[in-house]
Amino acid sequence: MFEELIRTVADHHGDVVRNIKGIRRARALFDDLADDPVDQAVAVAAESASRIPSPAPLITRPFDYGSVITYPFVPHNRHATRFSDGLSYGVWYGSLDLETTVYESAYHWHRFVMDSFAAENRVIRGERRVFDTRCDAILIDLRRKERRERRLTDRRNYTFTQRLGGYLKDQGQNGLLVKSARCDGINTAILRPEALSNPRDRCFLTYLLNPTEDKVTVERAPGKRWLTIRPSTLY
Repeated sequence: MFEELIRTVADHHGDVVRNIKGIRRARALFDDLADDPVDQAVAVAAESASRIPSPAPLITRPFDYGSVITYPFVPHNRHATRFSDGLSYGVWYGSLDLETTVYESAYHWHRFVMDSFAAENRVIRGERRVFDTRCDAILIDLRRKERRERRLTDRRNYTFTQRLGGYLKDQGQNGLLVKSARCDGINTAILRPEALSNPRDRCFLTYLLNPTEDKVTVERAPGKRWLTIRPSTLY
């Protein structure tokens, strides 16, 4: 049933933007165990001495933001998303531009805040870390296909797209390009981690939300508004 839809491919070679949870300032890992900075330094040295070496910590070490690439593909991290039912495979999501990642992540973050703190009348803060990640792969090109198949960008029902993702995974495809359901940007849904490499820091972001207001304020530089998004437009 998908053959007509997936006839177009794109030979993609370039950066894809990945937007994940992160912190602007490094935290002292052992400040809850010792007040003396010297003791904390000893603990850091001991941890470093026993650490398993890694030639690419941004890819492989979870505490060095291994989630940039590998996190969605680890079996116990799987969960249902637009192109995965969460049971047998994971999907790595990115976008072709920074702003699209903000709209996508603001939607999911707003859902989390409203599920947990909907009654709070105060500003809640979320911090994000954004990476450019190289993608070299032939991808199924679904751009503009949403005009004919509206289920590709359905905002609530992922049944069709999850079946499509499973079909492409079974066919050994690398992933796809598709229009965002939250804005006019383009997303990638990568099915094979081998398509990704060379993650690099791009920027940090801060999201600010009062659950009683229809507004998410996004800062790139601390204290300076960059974008304002109305969550009601994302659902």
